[in-house]
Amino acid sequence: MFLKVNGQDVDVTLEDEKTVGDVLKSFEDAASQNDATTVKIVLDGEQVSPDKFDSILDYPLGEKTSLELTVLTKGQLVDSLKDIAARISSLSLGDIPVLLQGGKDKEAASIIDSLASDCNAFFHTATMTSLFPEIYGKLTIDGAGFLDFFKDFLPILSDFKDAMEGNDTVTVGDLAEYEISPRLKAITQAISTL
Repeated sequence: MFLKVNGQDVDVTLEDEKTVGDVLKSFEDAASQNDATTVKIVLDGEQVSPDKFDSILDYPLGEKTSLELTVLTKGQLVDSLKDIAARISSLSLGDIPVLLQGGKDKEAASIIDSLASDCNAFFHTATMTSLFPEIYGKLTIDGAGFLDFFKDFLPILSDFKDAMEGNDTVTVGDLAEYEISPRLKAITQAISTL
């Protein structure tokens, strides 16, 4: 059997493991002791989607069985969130309407692209906190649970996008200053507690 973890070959000595499920259970037990969890599985060159996970558990191990695991640690997740928070806090959303009114569409578009990219990264990374209940439980934003915060925030981002497409600089400015900026600040404050 061949095992890779985060792209690195790992020497593995099988004891009583006869199936992929046996190996995954042993590995996950060891990973959890190190505040880590498996986030991606590739078996014999094919990525295993969550809905196919149960079907591989009884897959027998052979000499040529190849298992590649991607592992995420709690520390890596927190570091990613803090990196995103630093990027979010450096955004100058208040400059967007002034830039648009001054004909500096490219500069405004750059800030908006960064906003979209950073929000997407935060949404994706924050959903991964569910893999670590102690982080997930701590991640409250403006007193709301993570999912409730997003339910409230996504329509505002949609309105912002519509205002941008309609060249409505007044609405863009209002949303940036009074709706989006405070929520971004709340995100960075919540992350700082981790």
